[in-house]
Amino acid sequence: MAKKKKISRDDIFTIYMEYVIKNEEKPTEISDFCKEAKINEDDFLAYFSSLKKVEKAIFKELFLNSIDVLNESEEFATFDNKNKLISLYFTFFENLTLNREFVLISLKGCKNQYHSFSTLSSLKKSFIHFVDDLKLSESIIPVEGLENIQQKFINQSLWFQLFFTIKFWMDDTSESFEKTDIFIEKSINTSFELLENKFLKNAFDLGKFVYKETFQKNAQ
Repeated sequence: MAKKKKISRDDIFTIYMEYVIKNEEKPTEISDFCKEAKINEDDFLAYFSSLKKVEKAIFKELFLNSIDVLNESEEFATFDNKNKLISLYFTFFENLTLNREFVLISLKGCKNQYHSFSTLSSLKKSFIHFVDDLKLSESIIPVEGLENIQQKFINQSLWFQLFFTIKFWMDDTSESFEKTDIFIEKSINTSFELLENKFLKNAFDLGKFVYKETFQKNAQ
């Protein structure tokens, strides 16, 4: 008797997405999911301890695949930070669009915004890693002594921007999602204008002064 082929992590992604699209809802029990998908439960558990982790991993994989596509282009490495971020957005949302039916069911099935955040938590970590590599705190608003605070502020701000762009795209009914494309360009341009604004630099300078005068002196 021929030995049954062992299922892979990517196979589980495909089966899970097909299940969600077919049933128009997310599975709730591993046993029921494996039974309907006709896969061995032990094979599933070798990769994932819960269905939620499969869902999180799928969104992360869609994001990482977008980065891989960009890195295949020699031109991408020559882009400035703003155009790298815009290119990432466009590529990532092309990936989301290719899987739109699954994404809509998955995210609209979340009971509230907190659960949406939870579903995208693995994607968020990968996105913040990408933003960290851009070193925006050094190239745009360098304030000695406050680099970590600056980077956390930038990371969270850009993450919220991506999250709300996903929400915007989910409700976008324009042809070829052209409104989302416009939203991406305008929001990222606005973010970089804000980061480059002298008012913001002055605000960080003030924070640095207060930090040195208050905390460092008290520590002496």
